[in-house]
Amino acid sequence: MAATTSSNSDEADPTTKPTSQITLQTLENYPVPLSHPPPPISKDMELCRAVSAKSKSLFGLSRPDVIFQDQWLVVVNKPQGVYCERVLESIPQVLCHSDESGTEVRSPELHLANRLDRDTSGVMLITKSHKVAAKLVKTFTDHKVTKTYIALCIGPAPKWEKITIKSGHGRSKFGAYRVYAASDVGRKLPGGSLVKDMETSFEVLSINGQGSFKELSEFRKDEENTVVVEEKAVTDNDVKKDEIVVRAYPRSGRTHQIRLHCQYLGISIIGDVKYEGVYEWKGRSYDGHELHAESLSFEHPVTGLPVMFRAPLPLWASQALQQ
Repeated sequence: MAATTSSNSDEADPTTKPTSQITLQTLENYPVPLSHPPPPISKDMELCRAVSAKSKSLFGLSRPDVIFQDQWLVVVNKPQGVYCERVLESIPQVLCHSDESGTEVRSPELHLANRLDRDTSGVMLITKSHKVAAKLVKTFTDHKVTKTYIALCIGPAPKWEKITIKSGHGRSKFGAYRVYAASDVGRKLPGGSLVKDMETSFEVLSINGQGSFKELSEFRKDEENTVVVEEKAVTDNDVKKDEIVVRAYPRSGRTHQIRLHCQYLGISIIGDVKYEGVYEWKGRSYDGHELHAESLSFEHPVTGLPVMFRAPLPLWASQALQQ
């Protein structure tokens, strides 16, 4: 009955551990992140980039930035270095300009259907009503949207042409997103959230300019070339660095998913200082990471017809692919 000893007892319960020991034991029970933490230099650089993006108060989309629109949807090509909210704020002006009848177009129910990181360019989808927004939220939640991205990475040339990586995803005790073991999915993290599953497929398009742009096609996973993450990432800083253009097919929609998986594979995206990407390369400094949301495919929320929207390649991608 030692476990029910009265709190008035002057003798310490020998089964009771000191609070510090219990805390240490609890921390040790949390999953251990397997990707590297953000480098110290990334904090100041990310702050400077955020301040620069917020200062773009005069930002506005132009008509060529509109990829598609109908009475329910607007699809635009988001530029790098701009927050999604700024893009959304500029949509009414673009809609007015695109109405050739001269009638002012007002759409008070605009919603972001997908979000891109500040420095990621490419396809951004906006809905024109609450009802359509709700339908698209379900479409994304049910993983019925196919997405592709183009990234310019720096690292040792991969020995694979195509690869699929499966891991866990979550925030570490310091708040940064990290890669966790696939076997840790479902376990609790220090902040109270759970490790979630994360899966991305990649294909190499070019290495050091050798290669070419490949048209979009259904990515067929090679089960023999699937990496299930269970160990810490290993990188060799002395190995020769190459320029690698990859196309990414995220199977889940986790925050910074492609950036994290590129880091784990040892081919961090150029300019992505948070995830060990170089910010200076061949005499040039990068103000953001080179990641482009290339396409979105799904069933139209109203017509039910299959649709695919593509954003033109940015200059850096065209140059890297020598188009």
